[in-house]
Amino acid sequence: MTTTPDNNAMTRRSALAMTLASAGALAGCAAAPAKPAVAREPIRLDDPVWNREANARLEADTDGTQVYGRCTGVICGVRPGEAVRPLMRFEVFSTIRVLRQSDGSYQRMTKETILYADPDTGAMLDEWDNPYTGERVRVVDVANDPYNWIIASTVQPPAMPGLVTTGQAVPGGKPYLMNWTEFGADTLVLSYDGHAYYPNKLDPAKWPRESAGPKIQSSELFRYFVSRADLEDPSKTHVPSNGSWVRVQPWLPWMLMGTAPGHVMYDGVFRRFRTLDYFPAPVLERIRTRYPQYMTAPTTWYGPNYSSLEHYAREQTPAPVK
Repeated sequence: MTTTPDNNAMTRRSALAMTLASAGALAGCAAAPAKPAVAREPIRLDDPVWNREANARLEADTDGTQVYGRCTGVICGVRPGEAVRPLMRFEVFSTIRVLRQSDGSYQRMTKETILYADPDTGAMLDEWDNPYTGERVRVVDVANDPYNWIIASTVQPPAMPGLVTTGQAVPGGKPYLMNWTEFGADTLVLSYDGHAYYPNKLDPAKWPRESAGPKIQSSELFRYFVSRADLEDPSKTHVPSNGSWVRVQPWLPWMLMGTAPGHVMYDGVFRRFRTLDYFPAPVLERIRTRYPQYMTAPTTWYGPNYSSLEHYAREQTPAPVK
């Protein structure tokens, strides 16, 4: 004997079950603690201490762990009376650490290399055919260990060639206020421009084919593009940024162009990383085989800083005069 279901009763029971389930779900939601809002620290562009902390967080990680820096781009030749000519690619590999000191300043400690690459294949260059002279020349990497400076709430002496910096902040001086531009509600841009004119460590009398003359004129232009939310988040001990770098300087000494009119221009983009995943395989192979000590940033201050030209003068020998 079969029984015909009471459809109205089933409907009432289904509705009751759904109501109870919904009530339980709502009770569960009410019981779950709300996620606390991220505590924000306001941006204070006119505060030297805020600028010090922002700079340290941009350069590396204020918890003391190292970060890797990559800059990649093209080197162009610039000569009077003709178009700018792309010559080769370059790859900067650096390891960077910032360590806070008792006075609140930071030791910013770095090892950095600049490698030169074929513009089409990305292979590291050991020789290069100079299109201006028709000569095949030996490529000399840049390898600076260390390249250090102090980040403080007052302006410090620049870590320029020929200047030995200590591991301590220099008291006094102007308040450290960086050049920020606010782009809308979400982005800030930090600009740093350095222009120098200083004695050339490659004396033309000794280095006639390598030296661009008794003085070096150079400029470096940095731009950091930074998220406002990241800067305002105090839990971010390292603040990520995307950046651009332009350097204008005389012909590289290994190009063997001496005082020929013109100069080179580096034009690249950069970013900091916590892992090596974002570096091309040829770059990592060159570093691991030729410069393995550059895989780790300094943990203590040492020096002095030498510029790439100073290293060249100390490590290379003059090319024979043709």
